[in-house]
Amino acid sequence: MELRNLRALVEVARQGGFTPAAKVLFLSQPSVSKAVRQLEEELGETLFTRSGDGAKLTEAGEVVFARAVAMLAESEHMRAELAEIRGLFTGKLRLGLPIFGSARLFAPLFAAYRRRYPGVEIELLEQGSSRLEEGILAGELELGVSLLPVSDVFASQPVCDDPLMALLWAEHPLSDRERLHLAALAPSPFILFEHGFALNPRIETACLARGFSPQGSARSSQMDFIVALVASGMGVALVPRIMTEERSLAPVRAVLVDEVDLRWRAALVWRRGAHLSPAARAWLELTREAFGPSGKGRA
Repeated sequence: MELRNLRALVEVARQGGFTPAAKVLFLSQPSVSKAVRQLEEELGETLFTRSGDGAKLTEAGEVVFARAVAMLAESEHMRAELAEIRGLFTGKLRLGLPIFGSARLFAPLFAAYRRRYPGVEIELLEQGSSRLEEGILAGELELGVSLLPVSDVFASQPVCDDPLMALLWAEHPLSDRERLHLAALAPSPFILFEHGFALNPRIETACLARGFSPQGSARSSQMDFIVALVASGMGVALVPRIMTEERSLAPVRAVLVDEVDLRWRAALVWRRGAHLSPAARAWLELTREAFGPSGKGRA
């Protein structure tokens, strides 16, 4: 079973078709098709259903995909460890970051990491925290950022402990406040995040603890669109304070949500007991240097 064939299968599954996978792999479409066909012949299973809209994994393909991701990751680890023995720090950092807050928190770390380890290739996935956790468990990622608390299957390094801000339209009855309690927002519709964002269930749990269920009026993962929806009066939104700093929100008002049980507690997480590659260990060490052992707490 050749790794190049497994790599072709993984990219076809990720990209949803043979042509886009070929672009990512810098191969011709017939070469990618041939690689997958060889794998299917070797395993005696059909791994994709082909259609004009692309390609979708079969049940057997789902099994092979999960194993292929893990095998490719182990191959990367082996190469990185051998390079480390030879005194060459190369390899690949497979890292997942959230859509919210990453620019402020991690951009300086990328620059520092590149200066220290110019030979490492960074493969970055930006998604909601729930999706990043799935990627770690599947072997697609070594490290990712999620919200505390996390499951016991993960180890964690705190990064940021930030309050949430309520974004309110100009005529909202609470828009002149400096701070408010969550219960005061019960009558308002909520603009929530897309599915896959771990902050959604945190908000919903906090609301239920105060006797109400947030009524969602819209969902988005784009901060500018969320601000525009709030400005139109469609609903209120709760976002980490880091997303409101150095950003023009007018005419929307950002009011501090004064609740100790509803904060954006972000952490770098990885699978507990996993053998991290040298590239991942170096990123973890840099994170600890930047944020300290307990993360960056802000009142």
